[in-house]
Amino acid sequence: MMRKTSRGSRAEDWHPHAWQTQSLLLGYPDAHFARHLDLAARVAAGLPQPVARPLLDFTAHAGRTAPDDLATAYVATFDHRKRCCLYLTYYTHGDTRKRGPALLRLKQAYAAAGRRLSDDELPDHLAVVLEFAATEPDAGVRLLTEHRAGLELLRLALTDDGSPWACVLDSVSATLPALAGDEREAVLRLAAAGPPDEQVGLDPYATPVLLPDPTVRGPR
Repeated sequence: MMRKTSRGSRAEDWHPHAWQTQSLLLGYPDAHFARHLDLAARVAAGLPQPVARPLLDFTAHAGRTAPDDLATAYVATFDHRKRCCLYLTYYTHGDTRKRGPALLRLKQAYAAAGRRLSDDELPDHLAVVLEFAATEPDAGVRLLTEHRAGLELLRLALTDDGSPWACVLDSVSATLPALAGDEREAVLRLAAAGPPDEQVGLDPYATPVLLPDPTVRGPR
């Protein structure tokens, strides 16, 4: 069934398959990750070339990399480099008080779609947003496009670092509308200034990954 997005473009039947696969590949490479690579390769065969090709590039790289080395690279990339942060509200709000309400809005969007949540992850982790988009394409694509500038900044940062996960972000980008003029300006502003850096506690807003899939997890 064709689904109209909030920006006038149309989500295709294959979008949920792409988003679920990207979500799995952005999780921490644990003992189950090899199965995710096999699944991703099979799913990519049915996706459009611009979405499939970077997924296959990533699965090929990950498949020939020792699991411990891949896990070490994941932590070094996503846990130790703020410019490669997987938490989407960080790009617009940093660690400021405004981030709390943004996280709460995401939690409310999940609840409105009837999604049950757990307590071990924040709702703006890209793997979580992609999983949500896979199960609720209309609401999910709105969330992804709302964070388009941050996604692009993350993609560029991973590309600049030569990270293999840049391929996954290339694939995510290929599922979304092209950057509009105002979004390009937002990317440039974020790249020039970076997110706000006021430090505040976020514990009251800690919210979860979607269930029942126990395989999606963020950085340890």
